Amino acid sequence: MIQLIINEEHIGERIDKVIPALLSDFSRSKVQSLIENKKIFVNENVVKSSYKVELEDEITIYVEEVDTSIKAEDIPLDVCYEDDDVIVINKDQGMVVHPANGHYSGTLVNALLHHFSNLSSGSSEVRPGIVHRIDKDTSGLLMVAKNDAAHEFLSAQLKDKTAYRRYIALVKGEIPHNEGVIRAPIGRSSHNRKEMAVISEGKPAVTHFKVLERFHGFTLIECLLETGRTHQIRVHMKYIKYPIVGDSTYAPKHVYNFKGQLLHAETLSFIHPTTKERISVSKGLPSYFLKALEDLRKYGEFKEN
Repeated sequence: MIQLIINEEHIGERIDKVIPALLSDFSRSKVQSLIENKKIFVNENVVKSSYKVELEDEITIYVEEVDTSIKAEDIPLDVCYEDDDVIVINKDQGMVVHPANGHYSGTLVNALLHHFSNLSSGSSEVRPGIVHRIDKDTSGLLMVAKNDAAHEFLSAQLKDKTAYRRYIALVKGEIPHNEGVIRAPIGRSSHNRKEMAVISEGKPAVTHFKVLERFHGFTLIECLLETGRTHQIRVHMKYIKYPIVGDSTYAPKHVYNFKGQLLHAETLSFIHPTTKERISVSKGLPSYFLKALEDLRKYGEFKEN
């Protein structure tokens, strides 16, 4: 038996799309077959494949038992803030947030289980403590909850947009205007279910950006998220034709001539679950990102990285 709890990222999506997005071993056709055979329940009720999930829906999938145990691993963590309810971690580029198909060890969750005895139950058994995610190749800050009450409180802030997230990105191309807002719905790509795209039937997505510095052929920007869709900044910047440098999924191959994605979650601000005070945490750019900017300023191109 596998159990999932729906968070704000997937509200309104069809269940036969949500489950493959959360469990990469499940294809859409497999999910539809399980639903037809009454092997999938939502809040203990039978549903159709067209059912659109809601916040905190409990999905139960009855399949043959598999080993879903997660091992604690002694992996160093950069803890930027910690108290009895919340941890803020600066995640390295290249680290996967939680175990998934092809990544069963070396994840942030494996490290959290080693360093912390108390974590919330999360949205599934492989995501203890995880309130929200950032992509494997994105570096920077994310919240971790130590208990279920804190998890629920923090998740609600992501939904009602009271949490503040500031990203720094280097994009290909010189953006002519100093700031802008991208309002374009994002959903799963019809060409590749592992990718996201701007599509008319997607969920609303809003990204605010501001130019910080211009280079020959590149622009350094800050991005503020009003919504939190999967790959949102990467998809939106591709959509307006200024893809993020190093993005091997959404940037053309001739654009990402840099080893590593130059997107960093620099600031995270939220209301504390217990004190109700606003907590703000910032983490400067990683060394490889700083070197890329230095190279552009000095040489107008990237040197070896």
